[in-house]
Amino acid sequence: MTFAGGRAASAPLMGRESEPTLFELSVPGRRAFQLRTTGVPERSLHELIPVEHLNDEVVDVAEVSERDLVAHFTRLSHRQFSVDLGMYPLGSCTMKYNPKFCDAVAADPGLNGVHPGTPATLCQGWLALLATLEERLCAITGMSAATLQPAAGAAGELTGLLLMRAYHESRGDVRTRVLIPDSAHGTNPASVTLGGYEVTTIPSNDRGLVDLAALKSALGPDVAGIMLTNPNTVGLFEEEITEIATAVHDVGGLLYYDGANLNAIVGVVRPGDMGFDIVHMNLHKTFATPHGGGGPGAGPVAVAARLAPFLPGPKATRVDGRYDWVTPEHSIGRVHGWHGNAMVLARALAYIEVHGGDGLTRVAQHAVLNANWLRHRLRDLLPAAYDRVNMHECTLSASNLKAAYGVKGLDVAKALLEEGFHAPTVYFPLIVDEALMFEPTETESLQTLEALAQALERIVERAHVDPEGLRQAPKTTPVSRVDEALAARRLRPTADAR
Repeated sequence: MTFAGGRAASAPLMGRESEPTLFELSVPGRRAFQLRTTGVPERSLHELIPVEHLNDEVVDVAEVSERDLVAHFTRLSHRQFSVDLGMYPLGSCTMKYNPKFCDAVAADPGLNGVHPGTPATLCQGWLALLATLEERLCAITGMSAATLQPAAGAAGELTGLLLMRAYHESRGDVRTRVLIPDSAHGTNPASVTLGGYEVTTIPSNDRGLVDLAALKSALGPDVAGIMLTNPNTVGLFEEEITEIATAVHDVGGLLYYDGANLNAIVGVVRPGDMGFDIVHMNLHKTFATPHGGGGPGAGPVAVAARLAPFLPGPKATRVDGRYDWVTPEHSIGRVHGWHGNAMVLARALAYIEVHGGDGLTRVAQHAVLNANWLRHRLRDLLPAAYDRVNMHECTLSASNLKAAYGVKGLDVAKALLEEGFHAPTVYFPLIVDEALMFEPTETESLQTLEALAQALERIVERAHVDPEGLRQAPKTTPVSRVDEALAARRLRPTADAR
C-alpha cells in the first residue's frame, strides 16, 4: 500500500509481492545514520569545494530510517540464491561452495588489520603468506614465477597479454595477432584487443577440439601467441595440446593458458608440462574463493622463466632470510593499486594448504566424475553436444526440444528456477546449438545431482504436455519471466525510472 509519505512493506520474501525501492520507502527528513557532536564548527560546501566542482542541482537521494534500510536489504538478501543455499551448476563459471575454514583464516585480525601500505619490516607475516602462495601456484601450474596483483580473471588475461607484448618487444620482434579458438570465453577476444593485438579465430573440429590443420594454416611470423584453456570450453581435453604447443613455438609465439578450467586438472597435470608459457588462474574456480557480485576477485598470473623479468611489481620476495618488496628488472609495472585482493589470496592459500597435493588431486577427480555422471544420467533427456568422456563440465543441447515443441534452452533454464535450482549456463559456447552447460563441481553430492536430474525430467515432461506454459516460466519466483534483451537496452533500475 502506498502512502503520501512513502511506501510500507513487511516481509514479502517469496511469491509475487514486489519489494519497494528505496525511493518508494523514502520519507523526507528520515536518516539512517547518527553522528556524534564533535565540536568542530560546520562549514558549507561552498567553503570546502570549488564551485566548479559542485552540482547545479541538489541530488535526489532516498531518505529512510536505519530500520527500514536494514529491513529492505535483508528482505532482498532472502530472495537471492547463493552457493550456501544450493547447487549452482553454471558451466564454465565454476560456482562452488566456499569452505568456512578459509573464511575464518581470512578473518584473523592479524591479517585483516594490516594496512596495505605497511612497511615490509612490519608485515613479514603477510609477505611470507604471499610468497608461499606464489610458490604453491607455480608448483601447481609448472611455472617459474608469478604475480598475485591482478584483481580478477579478466585482469589476469590482460596482464598475460601485456607480458606477451613486453617479451616480444624486448626482442625487437613485431607481432600483431593472437589466435583464439571459436569456443573461447568472450573475455579472451576483448583482452586481446585491449592488449593491442588483432584476433584470429581458429575453428573447432567435429570432435569439439581445436582444428589442428586450421591452426597451422593461421600461424606465421606475426603471431604473438595463442590463448586457450585445457580442458576447453566445451569441457573436453585438447588431446593434441603438445602438437599445438610445438606449432606455436616453432613460429616464435607463446602459449597463454586461460585458467578457467584448471580445477579439472589441478594435481593431475600441469599447464607448464603441456607447453604453456603464461598461466592465469581464477582463484574462485579452482581454489573456492568468493565469486560474483563484482568482486573482490583474484586472477594471479604465473609464467615460464624467460618471462619472469617482466612480471608486475613489486612482489613479495625472500631476501637474505627476510621478505621485502622487489620489482622485477623489466617489470611492466603495477596492475593493481596495492598488492592484489589480499584476503582472497589468503583464502586461496588456506584452501591449498588444508587439501595438500593429494587433496587437490581428489578435487579434480571428483569434479570430473560428477560431470560425467550427470552427462550419462541426462543423455536421454538432453543429448550431449559431444557424447564422450568429458572433464569438469558437460555441454548438453535442448535442440531436440526446440525442434519438437518449440521449447528452447532458455525455457529449460528458466523452469529450473521454479524447481529450486539455479540455471546452468545457456547458449555458450556459441558453437553448440541451444547449449546448456552444466558444471556440478566436486562439492555437490550424488543426491544433489540426482535431484537436479529429476527436476530436468519433470521439465522435459512439461515440454511434452504444456510447452506454452513452459515458455512462460518461471511464475512462482519473486520475479517472474523477464525480457533480458529489453532490460539491457532499456535499463530502469527503479520502479519510477528515476
